[in-house]
Amino acid sequence: MWMVFWLAMGLCVTASAQPSDLTPSQQYIERWADEAVYQMALHGVPASITLAQGILESGNGKSKLALKSNNHFGIKCHSKWNGSRVYHDDDAKDECFRAYQNAAESFQDHSEFLKKPRYEQLFQLDPTDYKGWAKGLKKCGYATNPKYANQLIELINRNNLEEFDKKGLTLAADREAFAESKQATDDLQERTKRDANRHVFNQNKNGELVSGLRSIQTSENEIRYTLAISGETYESLAKDLDMMTWQLYRYNGIERNSKSAPYRPAIGETVYLQPKRTRGREDWVTIRDGESIWQVSQRCGVSVRALVRKNRLSEQNPLPESQRLSLKWRITPEGKLPGWVRTIKGPGG
Repeated sequence: MWMVFWLAMGLCVTASAQPSDLTPSQQYIERWADEAVYQMALHGVPASITLAQGILESGNGKSKLALKSNNHFGIKCHSKWNGSRVYHDDDAKDECFRAYQNAAESFQDHSEFLKKPRYEQLFQLDPTDYKGWAKGLKKCGYATNPKYANQLIELINRNNLEEFDKKGLTLAADREAFAESKQATDDLQERTKRDANRHVFNQNKNGELVSGLRSIQTSENEIRYTLAISGETYESLAKDLDMMTWQLYRYNGIERNSKSAPYRPAIGETVYLQPKRTRGREDWVTIRDGESIWQVSQRCGVSVRALVRKNRLSEQNPLPESQRLSLKWRITPEGKLPGWVRTIKGPGG
């Protein structure tokens, strides 16, 4: 029933194309899009530019330099590079290029490389102005090819890479939300304390929550919530809490229309009083026996839509065989965390 429920809510997910159905560029995008989006959120380099440069500079990850040294962006050693290096013919014979333990390090170094004063003017552009970035990279001397900017723009347009810039901005905003100042956290805690005294409920001898002390709490994911009592509906709860009924339905992912009967949460069921997050505190959550994706969503405070996307779920793949869901990152087609995350966390990441 829950499977039908969340699909009916408009969470339409199409099955991922098999690698054999994708062009080399599409395979590269499928493999590295999340990394580019993350780098945009962290450093401000448009994801579309990162992906287009990676495709062009590394030959879709198949160039000798990419295969030999995991260098996807053709970055040369330069005087301040103290890491590993390889030698490769480019503008001159046996030029020094940076080498990395894995390609994710190459993406990270690419973002940091563009933080040089030489490229600082690019960060004054709108983050979705990929054309300005492409032309600026050529003007600042990233590449000697006179057609470099046009090549990047053509790749972005052909593969709709600008869509990943929107995702980068969303992730950046999400990161900021998780990095709220101490003052904002203190304010939230103070509001929670005040609201906790608004209604009073206690447990009676049958274990039901009745008039006495209603506790409005803050979850680990920093979302205000309360627990449902016996006989309560979203309509009656909204009235008690001086909220709009639609807010409770929307915040908790419950479908509602003019013909729907009032939703009655189970006794003790979590009822969120704020929107659920798009990311969780932990990397993974284990699915309990018989638990639906909506129930996982309620338990972790992460929206169903976010769980579906991050875990590549579909009607053909409603829940992963591993019985665990990623809460922070969109997993790879192989069911793993992005490469840069695994690099930081080690083999167990």
